[in-house]
Formats: sequence, C-alpha cells, structure tokens
Amino acid sequence: MSFHSWLVLPIALSMLFFNAPSLAQDSTTPVEQVDLTKSQLGLYLTAKEAYQLLENDPKAILVDVRDPVEIKFTGFAQATKVHVPFQLTDVSLWNEQAQSWAMRPNLHFDQELLQKLNQLGVAKDANIIMMCRSGSTRSAPAADRLAVYGYSKVWSVSDGFEGTTEKTGLSKGVRKVDGWRNSGLPWSYKIPEGVAWRPQQ
Repeated sequence: MSFHSWLVLPIALSMLFFNAPSLAQDSTTPVEQVDLTKSQLGLYLTAKEAYQLLENDPKAILVDVRDPVEIKFTGFAQATKVHVPFQLTDVSLWNEQAQSWAMRPNLHFDQELLQKLNQLGVAKDANIIMMCRSGSTRSAPAADRLAVYGYSKVWSVSDGFEGTTEKTGLSKGVRKVDGWRNSGLPWSYKIPEGVAWRPQQ
C-alpha cells in the first residue's frame, strides 16, 4: 500500500465514524406530509357555493374526478359537464390501512381532461370546479394539474359530493354531513352517456 493510501484511509474512516450519528438521524427524520386538501391556487368552495357559482355563471364547468364505481353506487351531480377520474380502483391491490381496494393514478388524466375541456371550448380563465367524494384527497391535486396548463380559476369543492362523516351516534362514520348530495342539490344515479368517462383503448 502506498504512502498516499495510508494517509487517506484514516481520514476516510474518521469521517465515516463522526458522520454516523448524523446519517442515522437523517434516516429517521419524518417525511413532511402533504396536505391534499390544499391546492396551489388556493381556491375553495363548499358544494352549495359551487352550485351557486354554476347558477350565476353559465360558462362555469363542474368536473367530477371520482372513480366510475363511486358514481355508479353513490350518485352524480346533475350539473356535471365533465367526468375524468383522477384515480382508479385497482382490485388487484389491497390497502391494509384503508381496509379496502387500493387506488392507482389515472395515467391519462391530464390528456383526457384537457381534451374534454377543449371540446367544450373552456377558456383558461373560466371557472372550473373540481369535485371528488369529500374534498380530502383528489379534487385539490386535480386542480393543481390544470393550473400547470395555465388555467387560473380552478376551484376545489371542500366537502365533495358525499360530504363528511358523522362524528357521534349510531351513524358515526357515515357520510351524512354537508357535501353535494346531503345539501339538497340536484343529483341522480343516472349518468349522461356523453359525460361519462370511458377508458382509453
């Protein structure tokens, strides 16, 4: 071994030794949780406010970003003009924490949504309202996706279609509080064929 190697080896070992605690600390540093209820544009509406905006602005667009299965069994806001799921149920995967099937991203979300908006002639400064089940995980991130393309008035419905859950009583955990469906706003189990999402072939 050369003199240079003998000189470098102790230095390298000492650096590894003294840096070990900091390395261990870094590995256990908690990862900052992203608040999926917040969007980059910071625009939020309750379901009632969203309905009022749609009534007052004929150019406003309501976009449902839920999985088709959700819509089939829980209903659909009649004012909806676009349906493109932000995530899709993957029955081949199980989410242990949620005790339900896992969700996976719709890899074509941006393309499909932009195509729908273009077909409807929606301007970049139009009021676009994104709605998911409860406003807690999908509508705000979906709004962020549109913001990337220059849409400047993209709203997230903070209580979603089904609303929030009862906190006490026999119906604890059931989504019976606020939301589009619980606010007496027009909805149906029937989905217009021209609005319903179809997967890309």
